[in-house]
Amino acid sequence: MEQYTLFSTNDDLPLAYRMRPETLDEYAGQRHLLGEGKILRRLIESDKIGSMIFWGPPGVGKTTLARIIAHKTKAEFIDFSAVTSGIKEIKQVMESAEKRRRFGEKTILFVDEIHRFNKAQQDAFLPYVEKGSIILIGATTENPSFEVNGALLSRCKVFVLQPLKTEEVEWLIRRALTDERGFGKQHVEISDDEIRAIAEFADGDARGALSTLEMAVLNGDTDGDTVKVTRETLEQCISRKSLLYDKGGEEHYNIISALHKSMRNSDPDAAVYWLARMLEAGEDPLYIMRRVTRFAAEDVGLADPRAMEIAVAAYQAAHFIGMPECAVHLAEAVIYMSLAPKSNAVDVAYMRAKSDALNTLAEPVPMNIRNAPTRLMKELGYGKGYKFAHDYEDKVADMQCLPDSLKDRTYYIPGMEGVEPRFKARLDEIKALKEKAKRSDSK
Repeated sequence: MEQYTLFSTNDDLPLAYRMRPETLDEYAGQRHLLGEGKILRRLIESDKIGSMIFWGPPGVGKTTLARIIAHKTKAEFIDFSAVTSGIKEIKQVMESAEKRRRFGEKTILFVDEIHRFNKAQQDAFLPYVEKGSIILIGATTENPSFEVNGALLSRCKVFVLQPLKTEEVEWLIRRALTDERGFGKQHVEISDDEIRAIAEFADGDARGALSTLEMAVLNGDTDGDTVKVTRETLEQCISRKSLLYDKGGEEHYNIISALHKSMRNSDPDAAVYWLARMLEAGEDPLYIMRRVTRFAAEDVGLADPRAMEIAVAAYQAAHFIGMPECAVHLAEAVIYMSLAPKSNAVDVAYMRAKSDALNTLAEPVPMNIRNAPTRLMKELGYGKGYKFAHDYEDKVADMQCLPDSLKDRTYYIPGMEGVEPRFKARLDEIKALKEKAKRSDSK
C-alpha cells in the first residue's frame, strides 16, 4: 500500500510514475495489440476482459496496461503483488471475490510478477479462475510456458508485449517535456539529438528513458526559469554508447551492416575493425553474437557446418565472461566467419519453401505420413501407405512427403563451396536410392 506524508506533493514522485498513461491514447507502443481494431483494444474498450497474462521485458507497460483496464472496467479491480503476498492473502482475496460473484459482480485480480509465485500459490488461484470468481491478469518478464503452471496457463490468453521502438520512446520523452505532470511547467532546453540519444540508450524501456530524462533535467544548467540539458550533463547520465555509437540514429544499423557485409566478402580485417568499433562504443556483445550466429546459417551454411558451432560457442563465452574479456572470443568467431567458404543455399531453400507454405496453408498433410494413434484414425486412412525407411536395404524409401500440389518441388540446391559438394553428392545418391526403391516396390 502506498503511503504519503502531509508534506508530499505530486512533484516529489518519480517522473516515470507521474507520467504513467491513464488512457489508451496516452499509451505508447504495442500497436499489434492496441491499434485500432486490434483484439486487446476491443476487449478493453468493451469491458469484456478475460483471464490473461502480459509477457514482456521491463518498462514496456505491463503494469500500466493493467491500470488502464482498472480505469475502464466496471468490475472490482484488485492489485496484488507476488513479492509480498502468500497463500493466506490469496485465499482472503478469493473469498471476497466469491462473495461478489454471488451478487453478480466481477472481480479482476492483477498479479504483478506472477512468475515469483510458486506452484502451490498459483494452484490457489485455479479453482476461482475456473468457476469465474476472478478474472486473472498476470504480468511477467519470464516465459510463462516455464514459469506459470500449465493448468493455470491454459485458462489464460498470453499477450506478448514488445520493447518500445526508439520513435515511441522519443514520443514519450517529448510528452514528458510538455505535459504538466512532467516538466511542462518548466522551460527545458534539450536538443533533438539528445532526446534521440536518451531514447536509444533506453533500449525499448519507457521507465528507463523517463528516469534518464529526469536525471538529466535535474542536473541541467539553470538560468532563471530555463533548464538547459547539455551534452556534458547527458554524458554523465548515460553511457557513451548512445552518444558516440548511435548518435546519428542510423549508426547502430550501419555498423552492424558493415560487419555483416565485411564477413560476407571474406574480409577479416574490415570485419574485426567493425567489431571493435561496436564493442568499444559499448554495444552488447550478445547482440553482436546473435547477428554472427544468423550469419553462420545465412551466409556460410552447409559450406562449413562448423561455423554455427563456433558462433554458438562464442555467444556462450560472451555470456559466461562478459566484456572486456570476451572480445577475443567474438574476434575469433568473426574472423572464422570471414575466412569460411560461403553458401546461401540454406537461406534460399527456406525462402522458397516459405513462399510456397504461405500460398498453401490449407493444403492437407498426405495421408501416408499422418500419425495414427487411435483405431478411428487408422480406419480413416491415417498412415496408410507409409513406408518405414529402416525396412529398406539402403534406409531410403520412395515415398511422397510433400502435399500433392507441391509434388517433386525442389528447395535446397547445394552450392559448390567448402564441404557442400559432399551434400550435393549425398543428395544425388538419395535420389538414385529412391529410384531403386521405386523399382523394388513395383516388382
